[in-house]
Amino acid sequence: MTEDNRLSKVEILIRQKKFADAEKILSNLLTEYPNNIHFLSLLAEVNLQQDQFYKAGNIIDNAIGLSPDDSHLFYIKSRIAIQQDKLSDAEKNINQAIELDPYDADYFALLANIKLGRKQFEEALETANRALEIDAENLLALNARSTALNKLNRSDESFETIEGALREDPNNAYTHANYGWGLLEKGNHKKALEHFKEALSNDPTFDYAQSGMLEALKATSPIYRIFLKYSFFMSNLTAKYQWGVIIGFYIGFKILRTVVRNNENLQPYLVPLIVALAFIAFSTWVINPISNLFLRLSKYGQLLLDKNEKISSNFVAISLALFIVGLLLYFISSDEKMLTISVFGFAMMLPLGTMFSLSKNKYGLLIYTVALAVIGLIAIGLTFSKGELFNFMTVVFILGFVGFQWVANYMLIKEDNL
Repeated sequence: MTEDNRLSKVEILIRQKKFADAEKILSNLLTEYPNNIHFLSLLAEVNLQQDQFYKAGNIIDNAIGLSPDDSHLFYIKSRIAIQQDKLSDAEKNINQAIELDPYDADYFALLANIKLGRKQFEEALETANRALEIDAENLLALNARSTALNKLNRSDESFETIEGALREDPNNAYTHANYGWGLLEKGNHKKALEHFKEALSNDPTFDYAQSGMLEALKATSPIYRIFLKYSFFMSNLTAKYQWGVIIGFYIGFKILRTVVRNNENLQPYLVPLIVALAFIAFSTWVINPISNLFLRLSKYGQLLLDKNEKISSNFVAISLALFIVGLLLYFISSDEKMLTISVFGFAMMLPLGTMFSLSKNKYGLLIYTVALAVIGLIAIGLTFSKGELFNFMTVVFILGFVGFQWVANYMLIKEDNL
């Protein structure tokens, strides 16, 4: 088979998403032409598509060393950095690509999406518009413009833009999914569901559409819709403002408790408020896995849950059961030791509901959760064996539970969202 035929076959395999087969042919081509920049860029691309980010990065760095003026190589390197959540590096590399070739709409469209990831919505809109000045039909730029407008509360313009993108390509899964997320953020979960269905009919394995479909199904619950509004509100804030909300809530909660302790006349009014605030704060952690648990009872909803979501919802269900059983045993026996079971079950819903969340440390939250569960079980064991309701391990568990909320927030808030 000639070089041209093999290259044509690689391009067909990439379009068919048969990346492993394409990689084999490219590897053979590179044994004959080890310094061919085009082959190296294609090999980096197929590794990127297979989530082999470290390998893809090494290949593209090698290619850049051979051809430092090739803008497309920096474009690929930027995309690799995005997948690794290194938005600063991604922006640096795409800016290098634009400097080498300032007339490629794809480069500006990618930069616009990086700006979205960094919550710089005005800049994202401006950059998407620059891409569209070069190519008015660029789908990535149209989607980025629509998302930026939506985040800036210019919904009419946003939906007009994305409908234009759908006219360009009515079967584009990404555009339908993006439209669905935009509608979901504005509270129209029913119409969002239609676009997620359309996206999945065109690409049944599209994760972005699957996660959107999952959220739209959960949003049929009025309670979950309130949580979803809060989630969108927080996700649209940069890291420092997210911390501002969290710390502000904590300080406000502490002030209210101080006021209650020092003003007996205000207790009937403020105590229910404090309890409500504590419940709201706790529910933001557990409502997602609890909603997943209910979805598992749905014939189609359970198909959208991944393995980790199912495991997490199962453990939250067990914790909830422990909480209820502990309370029932206490009321039946009047034995205060039973309350330790109930408190343990209630508290563990929080870490168990978030232990698989994507974070800076891949296994950090999972390890913390397992350690906290072990400490809690030891504390319960000591309570029943020694009859001490509060022992040393109980104190460690309480401190660990309080600390988990701060550790989890630190791990979940992205450093690049400045």
